[in-house]
Amino acid sequence: MDYINDHLEQEIKLADLAALLGMSQFHFCHLFKQSIATTPYQYLLQQRIERAKQLLKQTDQPIMEIALRCGFNNHSHLSQQFRRLTGMTPKAFRAN
Repeated sequence: MDYINDHLEQEIKLADLAALLGMSQFHFCHLFKQSIATTPYQYLLQQRIERAKQLLKQTDQPIMEIALRCGFNNHSHLSQQFRRLTGMTPKAFRAN
């Protein structure tokens, strides 16, 4: 989890996470979900959205820049995932 949080802006692959711990992807996913109660992908997405929330509230950075700093490919990808998890757009969240 520390690795994920320290590298949110980078592409993080399941194979890389499993290799860091010296186990198969299947075994890693199983243990991760067992201990965190969510998949590695969902955890990564949640952490990226949480970081985006912090940056939206604490900075005046453009949303596109925040998207890239949080590991999203573009503004649209951030907006889609942000809306799915929070029920609002990044722009509306910042204004709120």
